[in-house]
Amino acid sequence: AFDRRKLDCGIERSLDVTTTRTLMGSGYPGPGLFSKYYDVDMQPLVEVIRDTVGRHDTFGLACSAKYYEDIGYFGHSNCSDNFNTALEAYQIAARKGWTAANFFFNTGIDEHNVLYSDEPWSRPGDYVLLQAQTDLVCVSSACPDDTSPANAWNPSDIHVRVYPEKNTFSKAIAIRMTPDADAKLTQETGFHPRTSALTRNFTEYRGYWLPTCFRNNGAIEEYYACREKAVVTDLSPLRKFEIMGPDAEVLMQWTLTRNVRKLAVGQVVYSSMLYPHGGMMDDGTLLRLCQDNFRWIGGDDYGGIWMREQAEKLGLKVLVKSSTDQMHNIAVQGPKSREILKEVVWTPPTQPKLEEIGWFRFTIGRIGDLNGIPIMVSRTGYTGELGYEVWCHPNDAPAVWDVIWEAGKPHGMLPLGLDALDMLRIESGLVFAGYEFSDETDPFESGVGFTVPMKTKEDDFVGKEALISRKANPQRKLVGLELEGNEPGTHGDCVHVGRGQVGIITSGMRSPILRKNIALCRIDVTHAEIGTEVQIGKLDGHQKRIPARVVKFPFYDPEKLKPRS
Repeated sequence: AFDRRKLDCGIERSLDVTTTRTLMGSGYPGPGLFSKYYDVDMQPLVEVIRDTVGRHDTFGLACSAKYYEDIGYFGHSNCSDNFNTALEAYQIAARKGWTAANFFFNTGIDEHNVLYSDEPWSRPGDYVLLQAQTDLVCVSSACPDDTSPANAWNPSDIHVRVYPEKNTFSKAIAIRMTPDADAKLTQETGFHPRTSALTRNFTEYRGYWLPTCFRNNGAIEEYYACREKAVVTDLSPLRKFEIMGPDAEVLMQWTLTRNVRKLAVGQVVYSSMLYPHGGMMDDGTLLRLCQDNFRWIGGDDYGGIWMREQAEKLGLKVLVKSSTDQMHNIAVQGPKSREILKEVVWTPPTQPKLEEIGWFRFTIGRIGDLNGIPIMVSRTGYTGELGYEVWCHPNDAPAVWDVIWEAGKPHGMLPLGLDALDMLRIESGLVFAGYEFSDETDPFESGVGFTVPMKTKEDDFVGKEALISRKANPQRKLVGLELEGNEPGTHGDCVHVGRGQVGIITSGMRSPILRKNIALCRIDVTHAEIGTEVQIGKLDGHQKRIPARVVKFPFYDPEKLKPRS
């Protein structure tokens, strides 16, 4: 792509991938805040509006005659020559190799600093939607490379469509929750009209746009508001599933580690969901709405698919239905959260009042009075503070936000983004998928061994046999670390005793309120005792070390007195 106005003045300014990577801070732009391709004058040429693939290349040149000649294919058609032919009419000087945005290429730099290329992630129908930022001269080429995996050994045509300026499109990537699922574009939550009025800092999370921080506040101020006053944060991407039928309890007893038979109506329990080998599939909360009605709230759509598979395998009479699109939620957290919500939540005599809800309990009511918006309120959260989650239909979400926001203003309530939420959960020792747990770690290694009542749950459950063996022969344990100095440990940093690596940092931060440099770490059990001295490896793990020692966690309110208050 070339800036047409500059071309008319005899100045060639094309899309420059080095400038783009520098300004965007990533290998290539994507939909969202860092989404534009630039020329060497640092002027934006195009913006990525949608991308259904999410894997491209801006490191290698477009293929050239020399590329093919050097591997023994002479006279091979190539993209650079195609560009030269198309641009000749614009008096643009030919080049032996063109820099380009190589869309759909699965190319990158590996840990050994080697440029690799593999089969693309793209499928028929995938696309990238670009918006011109100025008048452009554009040229594209369907790469003819049939000598490598770059085109999955089968080069194919591409289709280019140009839309009029009047057309509008939402910003989105595509997500597939399972490999064979249809792609779904990034959605806006029911609360997005309100959060987007307060910030432009959004990131894609589990198929939705969520704020990372808010204008005029920032993560630190939002963090302190939660610890000292109150915050409201959008957590609508959580996956919700309704499990209903006479065998609902049997299914949940089989698929979760907790003893579901002990769960009372109106109660919530936090549980792990495992694979047969004992690795964690997901974590989440289970609510018992009625004798045969449960609601599972987790992080992954696959949990619902898997529960249906298990129900069919066992021949159970139960319905597992997704309700994610019918129920969005905000968390109201902080010492003032109860005072705020009791002003606006009405409950019928058959349900607990807001101020009567115990920890890990819920109530069903309405906003304002018996004619108000229907909601569910659970005394749960992800901050380590007294807090609640408010659940409603997405159509009602803006109105629910407005009422709570107005009630919270006199109490100093602020909106909270994901950046501050991550700080709060690390201090409170709360785990996060892909960081503290994965399918390679069991609950004991992930810091949530309390979700597995091995002694009191007599019924079998998925992964139980594997956990018995793994608990008897533990290899790793999640521990807390305090680091010397102010340089934080980050996810993936190696942890050493002497030269040998004994662990890995899962999450780290500088705690504002504790004034300590802290981290969560999965470490070999032989070095997991409190007080053990270790070193955090930076750079190559050996050239730079940060002294640290093993400490108890949660770091903040270890007895969890605040959420219980």
